[in-house]
Amino acid sequence: MNKGKVRFGLKWKVALLLALLLIAVVVVLSTLVLAGIREDQRVRLEQTFAQEAEAANLRIHQELLTNPQTQPDDFMENVGQRLAVDLGTQSGMPVTLYKIDGTFTGTSLPFQPKMDVQDALAHTAQGRSAYITEGDQLLYLAPLRNMEQPIGTIQFHASLAEQHAFYDRIQTMFIVTGLAVLAAGFLIGFLYVWRQVHVISRLNQAAQRIGEGVYLREPTVKRNDELGELAQGIYEMSGRISLSVNQLTEEKQKLLDAIDRLRELEQQQKQFIGNISHELKTPLTSILAYADLLEMYRDDPALLEEARGQISQEAQRLYRLVEKALQLSSMDIYEFETHAEHVNLMPILQEAAARLEAKAEQSGITLRSSLSEGKVWADPENLMHMILNLLDNAIKYNRPGGTVTLSNEVDRDPQGNDRMVIKVSDTGIGIPDEARERIFDPFYTVSSDRSRVHGGTGLGLSLVRNLAEKQRGYVEVAESSPNGSTFVVTLPMERRQSQEVHSVEESSDWE
Repeated sequence: MNKGKVRFGLKWKVALLLALLLIAVVVVLSTLVLAGIREDQRVRLEQTFAQEAEAANLRIHQELLTNPQTQPDDFMENVGQRLAVDLGTQSGMPVTLYKIDGTFTGTSLPFQPKMDVQDALAHTAQGRSAYITEGDQLLYLAPLRNMEQPIGTIQFHASLAEQHAFYDRIQTMFIVTGLAVLAAGFLIGFLYVWRQVHVISRLNQAAQRIGEGVYLREPTVKRNDELGELAQGIYEMSGRISLSVNQLTEEKQKLLDAIDRLRELEQQQKQFIGNISHELKTPLTSILAYADLLEMYRDDPALLEEARGQISQEAQRLYRLVEKALQLSSMDIYEFETHAEHVNLMPILQEAAARLEAKAEQSGITLRSSLSEGKVWADPENLMHMILNLLDNAIKYNRPGGTVTLSNEVDRDPQGNDRMVIKVSDTGIGIPDEARERIFDPFYTVSSDRSRVHGGTGLGLSLVRNLAEKQRGYVEVAESSPNGSTFVVTLPMERRQSQEVHSVEESSDWE
């Protein structure tokens, strides 16, 4: 609330609206009921007058039967006074009779009525009834007939005082009752609205606390209505916001960690560039040295043969280094398509093992296979590249006389989908625990000395991971110890999503 400013809150607005509705309902109902009572009184009075007029016509008809030759005016002149008294006694109301021309013939009153009834007599002469009201007095005039022949007019005198008094009592009762109902209804409604507004205020406070970062541990209000549902919704929203904030905090930390990793990778890249520059300089120096020797000792056949072999060996080494550098560049620049399909896995694994069988024998390594039939959803070339990289690493970083085992089996993921698990196990030097999380990072090498000996650039396993993910699979180090390591590639056996175009380039380097 602003200082110095009165707040016209929701409870007062709803209370005012409730009061206006109650007043409108009471007024409308009272008006309709009172109008109904007045209409009922009028209808009943009309029915009473109509019945009395019919009884009067019947009496006059009986009188005329005893004097059939008498003219209407003569009949009314002779018996009008007596009939007025008799009809007044019969009806219980004062009666006055008139001729057809409106001439007074008799009355049951002790005096002749002084009220002007000429206009009403003109209506009765036309065969219609008429009313005349003056204060609490009512005159009802109806035509008198004998066999559809008009013979005069009968006038009944009635007092409306009792009906007016009844109407006034009913009206007073409605006013008093309406005021009582209005007061009670307003009080009950105000208390109910105040309670609901109090609940809404609690919900508002809960929302403000959520905005300030104080999240709810339980619903603010527990009710079995819409406000209870709103409170439950605010509580669930609080939980979702809390979860989102925690996730954002975690993502922020991950971003900070990623920045640190990027800086580290940048440093590793600089180190890699320095290493490869050094490696490029070494074979070039050797080639230039032998070129100088050839220039100096052209007639020495032994020197020529030695120089030729050394220059060829260093040139091949230089070529491999240049190829690795171009490979590193192409991974970031070029995109190569991946064409996934249902592939028979065993022939590809057998071919990969056959390709590296000679290299394994040269290194004194035994290459074993334990394969089973099965199909995977993958690109055959990418699949071959992954297996060759893993087998090549297992051979290069193995011990003399060691073994490399290639196997596969069908497994099932937590969602119940079949998947193919390919394992490459070796009895080599193993991977330190601190390096297992980073072994698949680009440019990362476990041992820079051994990588230099084998010509490694720290790129191969990164490409293997990238290719596995492109096939909707993944690669991981399942086991690692000083006695060897086991790499596992998991691939789907069925197509799950549309395959994409991916960036790949072959490499056979341990990262």
